[in-house]
Amino acid sequence: MNLQRPNASDVTGTSNRSRDVAPSSGLCARCLDSCKGNCEVFKASMRGRELIYPAPFGELTAGGDKEYPVDYSHLNILGYALGAEAIDEANPDKAIFPEVDTTAVYGHMNPVKMRVPIFTGALGSTDIAMKHWESFAVGAAISGVSLVCGENVCGIDPGLERDANGRVRHSPEMARRVEVYRRWQEGFGDIIVQLNVEDTRLGVAEYVVEKLGVETIELKWGQGAKCIGGEIKIRELERAQELQRRGYIVTPNPSDPAVQSAFRQGAIKELERHSRLGFIDQEGFCRAVEYLRRNVGVKRVSLKTGAYGMRELAMAIKWSSQARVDLVTIDGAGGGTGMSPWRMMQEWGIPTFYLQAMAYECAKRLASRGEWVPDLAMAGGFSTEDHIFKVLAMGAPYFKAVCMGRALMIPGFVGDNIAAVLNSGQTEWDGLPQSVSRFGETPEQIYVTYATLKEKYGDRIKDIPLGAIGLYTFIDKLRTGLTQLMAGARSFRLDTLGRDDLVALTEDAAKVSGIQYIMEAQREEALAIMDS
Repeated sequence: MNLQRPNASDVTGTSNRSRDVAPSSGLCARCLDSCKGNCEVFKASMRGRELIYPAPFGELTAGGDKEYPVDYSHLNILGYALGAEAIDEANPDKAIFPEVDTTAVYGHMNPVKMRVPIFTGALGSTDIAMKHWESFAVGAAISGVSLVCGENVCGIDPGLERDANGRVRHSPEMARRVEVYRRWQEGFGDIIVQLNVEDTRLGVAEYVVEKLGVETIELKWGQGAKCIGGEIKIRELERAQELQRRGYIVTPNPSDPAVQSAFRQGAIKELERHSRLGFIDQEGFCRAVEYLRRNVGVKRVSLKTGAYGMRELAMAIKWSSQARVDLVTIDGAGGGTGMSPWRMMQEWGIPTFYLQAMAYECAKRLASRGEWVPDLAMAGGFSTEDHIFKVLAMGAPYFKAVCMGRALMIPGFVGDNIAAVLNSGQTEWDGLPQSVSRFGETPEQIYVTYATLKEKYGDRIKDIPLGAIGLYTFIDKLRTGLTQLMAGARSFRLDTLGRDDLVALTEDAAKVSGIQYIMEAQREEALAIMDS
């Protein structure tokens, strides 16, 4: 059984001519020499490397559509009729789902509280992150969750100012990003700034901590969508040359006269800026964490690692234990924000479900040896409240939160498009689509949380982007749904969730995860009742 379909995808704007396709290659079973297209091989024979990436680049998010043999849908949540945890008494007048506490805490010496156990994926140097940043930042802040500012924001900032040593002195874009979140922060959540190879060379950590008051730096080993450094596409030759002068890898080489000529003639329409690969070793990692704390003054250090194999996963958890890292986010294969090579997104790395099972095994082994276990979070294709429940229960007691990428971006897109229609009428939408207008023609009618936010913020509601209201509304849905699932499991606080609150629907899922197979769960207790 083929788990994916190569050679044709909406992500690359391609399709097969024939209904009959060879499953392994994705090529039409009958390929005509007179075919007019438009499979990936056909299109790539003209546009070449452009077909490596999702399109239109910078205007979308993308997630791998490969169907893995086991995923979180292979788990079901157990409900109970007996007892209740983390509430005064199992009383139907008191043990109600609105009383469930979804407050999450992560961090070692300086813990961070969040109203809901989720935080955003890294929103870095992409056009889409910059364009919608205000909605993402304000929405995360008023929802009480953490926001991750991704890699290369300073490095690609057109207004970047560097000192005599080539290190960042001022970045208007980074300053804007931090200020927007801080302005609306209400004691919950935090803004986390990522650090990759280029950011380290630029002195980004020193700048954001000393000049902007950032308290958390995240070291980045990788992400679930790709095993190489981050990339963006550039549509101006001069801009590409400037980034090359700043030390980035830019391909095709914008200094090459042939490339310059092809760009001006329109054959080459975009160039790629790539970050360098990062390489790790135990001593260097622990030294970097110590430097950030002692020399830079960082209150919290986190680590983001990708869908590498179990060896690198063990390194991440073990070394983070030794260095007392505050949070380790583990990103499973398949997801992304549209900036990763499409085939890489499909074909590299450990899928999220398998990766969390490995991480749980590593964390449990550390704990059994009496060693300190860092707080863990899981990323990689999550979008619903049952995902949150399953991740926290399957990883209990070590997993504290879920990182959501694309799911937390979509409400920002929707709200910003609605605002564009209502404010000026100029948008990619031709007026409000029926999917929106059926709820009304004003923000008050469209958003179910608008009245609540207006009561809380008063006249300031006008300063909250509609995309932020959308994000708040979506997170409120996640929180409410999570409280219902938790109440059904008779767990009224996050730390009472456990692995026995789940059952595996297939023997394969049970084998991978260690969660009890559905026909074995509670069997001994049930038989004891029957025999009593």
